[in-house]
Amino acid sequence: MSLDKHVNELLGLLESLEPKEFNVVVMPDFFLDRLVTVDLDVSGFSKMLAEVVSRKGGAIDGIKQLEFRGGNTANTASALAKLGAKVHVIIQTGKNGMQMLEHYLKPLEVDLSHVKVKGKTSITTAIELKYNKKGKANVMLRDLGSLENFGPKDLTEEDFELLEKADYVCLFNWAGTRKHGTELAKAVFRHVKEKGEGKTYYDTADPSPNEKGIGKLVKEVFLSNIIDILSLNENEAVRYASIIGLEEKIGGKTLEEKARKSGEILSNQISSRIDLHTTAFSSTFKNGKEVHVPTFKVDVLRATGAGDAWNAGNIFADAHDFPDSLRLTFANAVAAYYISSPEAEHPTLEELQKFLKRKR
Repeated sequence: MSLDKHVNELLGLLESLEPKEFNVVVMPDFFLDRLVTVDLDVSGFSKMLAEVVSRKGGAIDGIKQLEFRGGNTANTASALAKLGAKVHVIIQTGKNGMQMLEHYLKPLEVDLSHVKVKGKTSITTAIELKYNKKGKANVMLRDLGSLENFGPKDLTEEDFELLEKADYVCLFNWAGTRKHGTELAKAVFRHVKEKGEGKTYYDTADPSPNEKGIGKLVKEVFLSNIIDILSLNENEAVRYASIIGLEEKIGGKTLEEKARKSGEILSNQISSRIDLHTTAFSSTFKNGKEVHVPTFKVDVLRATGAGDAWNAGNIFADAHDFPDSLRLTFANAVAAYYISSPEAEHPTLEELQKFLKRKR
């Protein structure tokens, strides 16, 4: 089915939709993000830096920069809240981080009562570069702050009670929780499975900063039947499929082809539904079967945060039992709206419907 037909079907569904109240717990990261937009590819930027270094330093003017809310958890919380979900965040951050959370998320009525004010605020400098003509890629320079040491020991009795009552419990940024990420996932998801009623949702983000721990993560979390929905981008899908010993079966010439094959492999090896989101398409896999939907063509103003917006749309659509193809189209639309928004805004349902009408 063409994207136009998916859009028309989705608009029809949204026109009759009566949004329901549902509660989502998201954890554990918040970053102060500084976005540095460089209108060059990596080769051009490297040459520019080399010229400055050759004269022992100096300034490069005309570089667009923006400070805003960052971190997979905080970004997903914002996007979900704009869509109407009841969002609760469990985050550990410094005093400045708490002030920023209150600034960015309190107006959206996100529950901040489970935030732990302890240690140092996490900070990311994201450098966005041109990639593949019209595309963009980002390189993130991170100071993990207090996130690095966050683990099950930091969760209170009240936190675990919150997990039990939630419709969705979502964990992000495994590598950021450098020392205890796998233990955190095991503790949180097992508690939900044993005492809760909601679904567990996992997007590890890029695992490569904690390369040594990936095998343990796959063995003790992915293969333990505690994840309902595993959300991955193309690089993550290929990485995890190769970890479970099936690298030779991935095949494919392009990264997108390899990602789709990896999604199929993973869905045959683990119990989770695999939701794959890429710049060109999104797919969902269950028991080796795939539903595949192309993404929207928009002017890409940023790459950072696209996956977080996609996850929010995916969770909202899943909570309302959208058919797979329309769930993916909805998630793609939320991400497309965000990456093409001049103000880096997440859409409300009404704003998303207007966006879809312009795209059909």
